[in-house]
Formats: sequence, C-alpha cells, structure tokens
Amino acid sequence: MKTPVIEFVDFTFQYHAQSRPTLHKINLTINEGEKVLIVGPSGSGKSTLAHCMNGLIPFFYTGEMSGSMKIKGKELKDQSIAGLSDTVGTVLQDPDGQFVGLTVAEDMVFKLENDAVPQAEMSDRLAAAARRVDIERYLESSPHALSGGQKQKTTLGGVLVNDVGILLFDEPLASLDPYTGNRTIELIDRIHQETGKTVVIIEHRLEEVLHRSVDRIIVVRDGQVAADLTAADLLSSNILVETGIREPLYLTALKYAGCSITPEMHPEHVDTIRLGSCIPRLQEWYKSLDNSPEQPDYPAVLELRDISFGYEKNKPILHQISLRIGQGEIVCIAGRNGAGKSTISKLICGFYRPSAGTILLNGRDIRSDSIKERADRIGFVMQNPNHMLSKTLIYDEVALGLKLRGVPEEVIRERVHEVLKVCGLYAFRSWPVSALSYGQKKRVTIASILVLSPEIIILDEPTAGQDYRHYNEMMEFLVTLNRQGITIVLITHDMHLMLEYAQRTIVLSEGIKIADDSPVRILSNSEVVEAAHLKMTSVHDLALRAGVDQPEEFVSRFIAYDRGIRGQ
Repeated sequence: MKTPVIEFVDFTFQYHAQSRPTLHKINLTINEGEKVLIVGPSGSGKSTLAHCMNGLIPFFYTGEMSGSMKIKGKELKDQSIAGLSDTVGTVLQDPDGQFVGLTVAEDMVFKLENDAVPQAEMSDRLAAAARRVDIERYLESSPHALSGGQKQKTTLGGVLVNDVGILLFDEPLASLDPYTGNRTIELIDRIHQETGKTVVIIEHRLEEVLHRSVDRIIVVRDGQVAADLTAADLLSSNILVETGIREPLYLTALKYAGCSITPEMHPEHVDTIRLGSCIPRLQEWYKSLDNSPEQPDYPAVLELRDISFGYEKNKPILHQISLRIGQGEIVCIAGRNGAGKSTISKLICGFYRPSAGTILLNGRDIRSDSIKERADRIGFVMQNPNHMLSKTLIYDEVALGLKLRGVPEEVIRERVHEVLKVCGLYAFRSWPVSALSYGQKKRVTIASILVLSPEIIILDEPTAGQDYRHYNEMMEFLVTLNRQGITIVLITHDMHLMLEYAQRTIVLSEGIKIADDSPVRILSNSEVVEAAHLKMTSVHDLALRAGVDQPEEFVSRFIAYDRGIRGQ
C-alpha cells in the first residue's frame, strides 16, 4: 500500500500582499518513493506549492491558509521550519538566496555543523556529495564567485549531503547548460533509484526533465491542479498547449507532419516513441517544405578584437576572443558553464577592462567610455534579477531609468505601461517586487531595460524561469525591436531560443571561440556540441530516426515552418 508523504486537501493560501489566493482548493497527494514533476505557467502557484512543502509558508512567507496540508502525516501549521528541514531538502531556483557559507564546502556542510555531526563523517559526506555534483575543485571558492551553473551545483550538493526523505527541486535546470542539465537529471534519477527517496521537481523545461522517467506530471494553472497524469497521457493531450507550456519539439514536428500522438506510442522521449506510420509522413512533409533561406550580411555595430581577460593576474579566462555583431542581428553566445559568456558581456558594458584587445562600437574604440556612457547605447539584463532590482514597486523599478534621464512623467507612464503589457506584467504594475516569483522578477528586469530602447540589448539567460507563453511574448517583443534595427545579443543555454530566434550562434569553450555559424549547423556539429556542453536538438534526433538523409536541413526547414506558423 502506498504511503502518502505530502497531502493537500482543499488547501487554499493567500499572501498578505495579495488581494486573492495564489493557491485555491488544492487537492494533491504525493506518495513515498514517487518521483513527481510539477509544471505550470509563471505565477500559476508552482513555487508557492514548493514553499508549502518545505515550510517557507507559513513560517517565512505569511498569509491566510485554509484546508489541510500535511507532511508525513503532520499538519504543516503544527510543525516548524527547522523540523521540516530534517524531512524536506530543497534546491531553490535562486541559488544566491540559499547560500550561508563563505566557501562552497562551508555552505554544503552548514546543516551538518548545526546537527553536530562528527568532523570525520562530515568530511566523508562532503567529499561524496561534491563528487556527485562535480564541484570538488571549487570547495574552497566563494559560492557567490561561481557561475550560475556552479551555484546550482553547490545548492544541490548541500541537499545531497543531508539524509532527508523528501528531495524538492525548484527549477534545478534554470542556470545549467544542456549537458550539465542532462547530468543533473540523471543524478536526480540515480539518487531516486538508489535511495527510494520521494522526489518532487518543479521545472519549466519539460523535455529536459523527461530525459529520465517520472511517475506523474502535475499541471498547475491559476492556483489549481489542472491535471495529474502520467507523462504518456499528458503528452498525448492538448493540456500543455492550452496551459501555455512548451511541449517537446519532436512532438511539434510530428504534429506538423500530420501525426496524432497517443499514449501507446510512448511519446515520453524521442528515443522511445514508436513512429510506425509517422515515418513516411515525416519524410513527405520534409520534402514539401522550402529550403531554408540564406541569412543576409549585416554591417558591424559591435566588434571585439583579440580580447583577453582574467579576474586574477596571470590567470586569463578569455584568450584572444574576436567576434563581430551585425547591426540588426539577433546573435546567441553559447557555451558550457564557466566558458566566459557572462564575462564577455561585462567587458562590453565596461564593468571590467580587458587586459588586451579592443572593443569597437560603430567602429569607435570605447575603452575610455564610462559605464553610464555605454549604458546609453548598450542595455544589459543580468542573469540574476535580484542583482538588478532596487525599488519596492514594479512600476517604479521599470520607470527608474527613464526618471534618471529626466523623461517627462506622461511619457514615462505610457512607455512603462506598454512594456509591462508586452512582458506580461501590466496586471501586477502596483505590486511589490517581493511578491513576485523568480521568473516574474526576471521579466521586471528585462522590462526595465527594454523601456530605455537602447541600440544594443544584451540579455544573460533571458528565458531562465520563464514559461512558454511569457517566453514567446517577450521574444516577440524583442523581435519587434530587432525589426526596428536594434541589435539583440542573447547569452543562453536554451537551444530552443537559439534555433527559433537567432541568425547566428557564437560558441565559447574554455575561454576560446570555437565556432561561429548558424544555430542549426552549430547544434548539428557533434564536436562543437560536445566541447561546449550543448545537446543535439530532439528534432535532429527525430530526423535520424525517420531516415532523413539530411537531418541538419530537416531542422532548418522545421524552424522556418515553425516561425511561419507563429507569425514571425
């Protein structure tokens, strides 16, 4: 008989800062040893569910509760957050909000130190957890000095070092490159198989999580459970599309080719789906499509020539990087965690000075330009929204840059409202920033830059924490700006983003530029994919399984067709 470990019965929760409940009449049971994925749009209540499971609600985030919510048979309100931490181990979507130690090692063993675990045992458990998440060489580093992916590994290691019965992962893939994301999903799966622990994963990246099987997928919409199904049943329905969640790309390609998806096809993964009669349909559909168009040549707006840089003397992390960004282009900069992608953006914006080389803007050397002077031409949206937010209210945050530039109030109001609508934030314009989810905070920081209409916009991991609907709305707004001549530079691990929107992808590995080509050719090159910790797209894998002799061209035609369907 299954033993419930997490139980919601008619559970409702409303934050004190909000006028209506975030969770409404939730009925959900998660049994001991299950592995469950929770998906839903940004703001649907997924993170609030997680906060209930680990005790942040009601012991940190206060509000009104009704109904019943039990962890291992005990009512949530009758427990303490310290007691729950012995039962539920959490990896938050914002790693910086979880760090307490001065070094990675200190942070990972913080709970063990509080529990007075003997030092020898503590060292053994630390070493084992560090090996599992591949963070051994950074144990003496400050967690705040790490890349986004390395920070996520540190928080994951901090959970693994403790012996808890429930493992809760709140968007564990948000800051990870595709290769590391796959390894993380494999690690979570192995821990689940070996220990029998209950695993709850909350994540936007459905296809990536399904790299390994899950027992159930819970769909949350408007604070309620919209579906509770197996992966096969969910992927065979229209619930994902109706809810605004991205379905796996290979399923989209199959549907474009006229194939119906059924549970009997085992659609959970591109390697396991039974194609059968879909193979000739895919081949016929591919042949019916036009060849992918050639991209135009864009005049240079930004150039880096032989740029080298290191945070420490005689320890360079960028080695003679040369790249060219065309005026009006959408370009992605990709690569594994720690490859130097974010460092390049900080050099362009003037946060750091290169140790060698030149940066040109419209042919002019900008080495003497201040950060403010560059910011008037180049907008930068940082990876972590909490590093940018400074105002209490959303409207004031987005309006700040315009106010500092002396723009009239009536113009500010019009421009701020327009951008808030596009970014899906207009309904929250009077809300405090603190009441938002991580993904919503990300959209606020993007809006605060977009409202300034810079000549070049650099976005560091813009889709991290974004659901499919808001991702599309935001990117379509960027495309609109791009059509007006604004150059867009995207620093990203998101292969879908590269394929759907970028004309070109520049790939870094170990501080060296190793490729500069179209996204399709980049993601079809096994050597580049391996070196940069990227991943072949599932549409490429689908083409191989369908016997298409030119899978790269299949992907190109699919992307062009998909753009046409979505009206780009």
